[in-house]
Amino acid sequence: MNKINFKPTTNNVGCFVETDLKILDRSKIKQIKLNLDNYGVLFFKDQSLTPQEYMNFSSYFGSPAKYPMLKPHNDFKHIYVIERKKSDTGKSFGEGYHTDSQYLENPPRYTFLQAIDVPSEGIGNTLFSNQFLAYQALPGDLKKKINKLKGLFSSQGKIADTRVQREKEHGTNGTKEIKAIHKIVQTINGKKSIYCSPGHLIKFINCDSNQERLISFLSSHQIKKEFTYSYSWKKGDIAIWSNRSMLHAATAFNGDRKMFRITIQ
Repeated sequence: MNKINFKPTTNNVGCFVETDLKILDRSKIKQIKLNLDNYGVLFFKDQSLTPQEYMNFSSYFGSPAKYPMLKPHNDFKHIYVIERKKSDTGKSFGEGYHTDSQYLENPPRYTFLQAIDVPSEGIGNTLFSNQFLAYQALPGDLKKKINKLKGLFSSQGKIADTRVQREKEHGTNGTKEIKAIHKIVQTINGKKSIYCSPGHLIKFINCDSNQERLISFLSSHQIKKEFTYSYSWKKGDIAIWSNRSMLHAATAFNGDRKMFRITIQ
């Protein structure tokens, strides 16, 4: 599997990449980066990377970012273990649409997720919503409006309750609130995207109309069915997504699952 093939999902939300990530060269990395910026999320099936190989692959995309809410892997300080046990109660970590860590002054640009142990296929899916498509579908007057907007984002936004159990396990549940302001619209390779995490948004900074109405409309619009794709994991799978152009959400499930996450600046 030395060659590389790209197969978009049925609704162009993301793209499957057929290749062997153990065999990388400059040309392959260039193609992967180009399609990542174009689609927003890439899916790599049937991989068997060791933690070190996984780290090496992620290093082609930038420098690893720290995640302030969890402690890292014991042997690999830039890998964060996202684990759910069958005995766990409450929401899954990351349940609810969001983009990672938008409450930071310099949020990670990319997120990598590797399936280490997963339940049966179709259980514990991750949902993705393409924000290039969401922006394109907005009426012209609303595009003009949000092009000028900035938002205030907080680590204590509504998605924070999905971290409670994981933070207790890792001993980081005393982390103070973190806030940051970011532009709502981002441009990537000439394409505009909605960069607004519903799970972290507190308010718009320079909004001269009804805040609640606009937040409600935009949050609902961002996750319309035509922009979304549900990814079913198998052991060894890897997904990479751009936090500037893709929302994602864990789904509710009961079972044992372990994932390795890396975020890249």
